[in-house]
Amino acid sequence: MAIKAEYIWLDGTEPTAKLRSKTKILAEGAEPPLWGFDGSSTNQAEGNSSDCVLRPVKTVPDPIRGGENLLVLSEVLDTDLTPHPSNTRAATAEVAEKFASQDSWFGIEQEYTFMVGSRPLGFPEGGYPAPQGGYYCGVGADEIFGREIVEKHLDNCLAAGLPISGINAEVMPGQWEFQVGPASALDVSDSLWLARWLLYRTAEEFGVSATIYPKPAKGDWNGAGCHTNFSTKAMREGYEPILAACEALGTKTDEHIAGYGHGIDERLTGQHETAHYTQFSYGVSDRGASIRIPWQVEKDKKGYLEDRRPNANMDPYIVTRLMVDTVCTALEKKGLV
Repeated sequence: MAIKAEYIWLDGTEPTAKLRSKTKILAEGAEPPLWGFDGSSTNQAEGNSSDCVLRPVKTVPDPIRGGENLLVLSEVLDTDLTPHPSNTRAATAEVAEKFASQDSWFGIEQEYTFMVGSRPLGFPEGGYPAPQGGYYCGVGADEIFGREIVEKHLDNCLAAGLPISGINAEVMPGQWEFQVGPASALDVSDSLWLARWLLYRTAEEFGVSATIYPKPAKGDWNGAGCHTNFSTKAMREGYEPILAACEALGTKTDEHIAGYGHGIDERLTGQHETAHYTQFSYGVSDRGASIRIPWQVEKDKKGYLEDRRPNANMDPYIVTRLMVDTVCTALEKKGLV
């Protein structure tokens, strides 16, 4: 019996990679093999040497097609089977392996906005809705737009076996969030890319698009972020490593901001629950800081931190690599592992 395997990968579009996918027919029970594609059509090769290679890294049930069909997340290789320059996963795998003994966990909060044409879903034609305030975690047709799509997306993610841990409406009409994790750097990143693909694919069936652009509506509206919760084994057992992690992140501000998503200057303005992208701060229960330490963490003297800087359009492979490398290196040097 034949099954459909939807191969999904990241292209070479800059400054923000796009998801691509195509279908391969396999015999039921067959392991998804290496496959190829035309890199000259995805900003990953020249026409005179256009072949690129897809290597499966995470295979899950396909909740769209159902049955025994599969979604096959793949990394991109050159034809010599080395990582393609657009492959950000490979470097993350190396860093995760280097610091595997510190047992890093991530929980990522993906904000996004439904769009109808050039307008967020729920925005009236030729004007603006009521100011933000009642939309966050709201209820009712006057404040909530797109719930049917959100619920279907959640069901699809759960059916695919992704580590989705929750959803909620956000502060702007048509803006929502889902959470992925806790999971390791590679697992949370792979799962987030698959969940994004499922978001776009699910919304497609409703004639709606979804965007992870960090400032989809200009003016007095919150942007869209991808707040990243992070801990190591030592942080989950004590408070001193958490403070050391915050201090370490503050020493690499420019490097992290550069890797936290295009358009970060549009969102991290110092307003709308953000710290300015040129400044660094951390504090307990402070949503206006770069890094928030949850109040429960301070009380328990152990737990995790929340980096509030990453954009909604960030590449999770890059963000998780930066955080593991910066924090785990610092904890190692301080003897806090």
